[in-house]
Amino acid sequence: MFQIGGAILVFVTVFGGYVLAGGSFEVILHALPYEGTQIMGAGIGALLIASSGPALKSTLASFGKVMAGSKWKEKDYTDLLCLLFTLTKTMKSKGMIVLEQHIEKPEESAIFKCYPRIMKDHFAIDFICDTIRMMTMSLEDPHQVETSMEKQMEKHHHEALLGAGALQNMADAMPALGIVAAVLGVIKTMSSITEPPEVLGGMIGGALVGTFFGVFVAYGFIGPMATRVKASVDEEGLFYQVIRDVLVAHLHGNAAQVSVEIGRGSVPSHFQPSFIKLEEALNAAPGDKG
Repeated sequence: MFQIGGAILVFVTVFGGYVLAGGSFEVILHALPYEGTQIMGAGIGALLIASSGPALKSTLASFGKVMAGSKWKEKDYTDLLCLLFTLTKTMKSKGMIVLEQHIEKPEESAIFKCYPRIMKDHFAIDFICDTIRMMTMSLEDPHQVETSMEKQMEKHHHEALLGAGALQNMADAMPALGIVAAVLGVIKTMSSITEPPEVLGGMIGGALVGTFFGVFVAYGFIGPMATRVKASVDEEGLFYQVIRDVLVAHLHGNAAQVSVEIGRGSVPSHFQPSFIKLEEALNAAPGDKG
């Protein structure tokens, strides 16, 4: 995967260049356990101080996104469009009342149970059901519904980005914590000023390992991880935009197929099904059996 290859490239180019320039690992290997413990320990401690419970939980969950990326893939977007097609078509042909049994208990719904991957996302299901529930309560102004949906999406997106924000804050702190470790190393060196030059040189080199490690970890790993997590969360947010676009298009009076086609336009290009492929999926989509 790109992430593993990138990590290997960072190590090979940084340390490979150091060795080719005639550098020795002896000083680094001697100082790294102590400097690394100081820097990483202080970084994690600062993260704990700055974060709430939900933020820490989001941060831990974010590590999976570094490797996996967005949880939604091409089939998930096609399934979502099929689900929304079935719901909007049922509303058009049978009325809102028919859908009440489905939106009140989606886990028991014959429509929703056809899409188990989407069912695992509680926000997506609640987002769909709550919006349709508003429609059954005669809130049919497309602009009001769209505004309400956007506020829900904004709140969810903000909460989903807590992990990426915490990682970025940690990345920003690491170079400064590296300087703290280096300063402590200099203090240690100055307390041994009577030692011969070769000993002092090794101690100063060890102190500088702290600065190197802080900058290396921040810009080589933690910062890129935060960027990757944010990009994944942003991409996942497009999944909910499709829901908004389809349901708002339905409120504007469009036919179910037209509403779904409008939603298809919000699907990320690399996951977007073609018109023909989506039409085939819609024709095979299960309808309301209740």
